[in-house]
Amino acid sequence: MVYYKRKEVWKLKDHNITSENSFNTRRDFLKKLGIGSILFSSTSLTSHPAFSSLYPPPVNKSYIAKRSLTAEYLATTYTNFYEFGSNKNIWRRASQLKTEPWTLTIDGLVNNPLVIDINDLLKKIGGIEERVYRFRCVEAWSMTVPWAGFPLNKILSLVDPKISAKFLKFETFFDPEVAPGQKQKWYPWPYQEGVSIEEAKNDLSFLATGIYGKHLPNQNGAPLRLVLPWKYGFKSIKSIVKITFLSERPIGMWEKLAPKEYGFWANVNPKISHPRWSQETEQQLGVEGRTPTIIYNGYEEQVSYLYKGLEKTLQDNLFR
Repeated sequence: MVYYKRKEVWKLKDHNITSENSFNTRRDFLKKLGIGSILFSSTSLTSHPAFSSLYPPPVNKSYIAKRSLTAEYLATTYTNFYEFGSNKNIWRRASQLKTEPWTLTIDGLVNNPLVIDINDLLKKIGGIEERVYRFRCVEAWSMTVPWAGFPLNKILSLVDPKISAKFLKFETFFDPEVAPGQKQKWYPWPYQEGVSIEEAKNDLSFLATGIYGKHLPNQNGAPLRLVLPWKYGFKSIKSIVKITFLSERPIGMWEKLAPKEYGFWANVNPKISHPRWSQETEQQLGVEGRTPTIIYNGYEEQVSYLYKGLEKTLQDNLFR
């Protein structure tokens, strides 16, 4: 099934899409009035009151996507989260997930393992920032999003990985009573994904706690999700409860199910087609027509060094 051929209910005319400049200007204006946090929280699809004082966060202008932001309602209602169902419009179901309190466990090959509440983690990290990233789904649709959060490498600084740690494995929550998709036994729940430790050190790797100047809605991965803008979206695991440092490469959920379609590396590459559809172009949510896909989703300069010597492996193993 080619997912991007479904009814395109998310398309908008170009003039209806908020530009990055307009978004930041509006946010700065509200902030000066002292009502920005109130207005942004009131329009959110979910609530996480413990984070309210952090929003809107300062903008890191080193991370600019150079294309118009996707309309917020599209980015927050057209999402994949199989724990709550296989269609895109799962935000109502996802709203049932309780994200306060939320505990994160960090273990494995580290000198300073942690079991910590998300609020305490943010205090240790020392605040959050906003970055605008491109986001590319393996289904060949894309968006441009202002994420709030902090670089993943700050986690490494906290826990001090051992020399033997070569990979990180991420795990999401498991609660079938709240997430009906987890009652489907053919999926190897809970959702897991992984990255190499060198990828984790790269400054683009980001742990998001917010979006569009406020905290994350549940359907976008509240209260903590991974964002890897040069990889296909299934690598950016949502609602993380555990990070484990390993010596051996972990196998993600989708790789377990279909290793020839959803491999470990999963870097955006227009020259390597998915077995069931081309990756040469993408459909930006809200934009008419298709756009050519860019290698590493436009982040080649920042990440290509990570894969020197792996070119044949990446080519021979599709998304691996």
